[in-house]
Amino acid sequence: MCGRYALHASPEVIALQFGLDSLPPFRPGYNICPGTPILVIGKDRKAHQLRWGAGNKLANARAETVAERPAFRNAFRRWRCLVPASGFYEWQAVAGRKQPWYVLPRDEPLFALGGIVLLWQGVRSVAIVTTAANDLMAKVHDRMPVIIPRESHAVWLDGTDAQALLHPYPADRMRAWPVSLRVNTPANDDEALLAPI
Repeated sequence: MCGRYALHASPEVIALQFGLDSLPPFRPGYNICPGTPILVIGKDRKAHQLRWGAGNKLANARAETVAERPAFRNAFRRWRCLVPASGFYEWQAVAGRKQPWYVLPRDEPLFALGGIVLLWQGVRSVAIVTTAANDLMAKVHDRMPVIIPRESHAVWLDGTDAQALLHPYPADRMRAWPVSLRVNTPANDDEALLAPI
């Protein structure tokens, strides 16, 4: 799954990395949760702000079934998007509680998660596509979001072989560390959440 993520890069850095002329007003965050507006980049190569998840549902789509499941297949075929991120959180079951970990690629302080734009009850929203965990993530959780490498952005947005990108990011190109349980409370949204414990 992808339960929370962070995007704390400046608008200028985001625009430069993703080749954008402008960005809509958005609020960077260290604890971005489903149900909130998030920044996405669509097939039109423009940035938009859309809700993550529809009615507290459909926040994530499994890579193994996204091309066939009725709720997702049209969106995967026609409306893929990039979700800029600085890192994401996953939770590890430890001694009867869940320990959050912060995760990001070693070589990409700003990167893209694979998303799809859904139309549900007349409202557009975004689901983040998830896949099986790589070797690094497997000790934390059995799922992780699909990370789209920079050189594959165009393929994800409008290529015909996007399904080839539905795999875990290489474990040796990622890093992760445990962080404060404060992440578990959505109201907590500050840089201290990223500090290793």
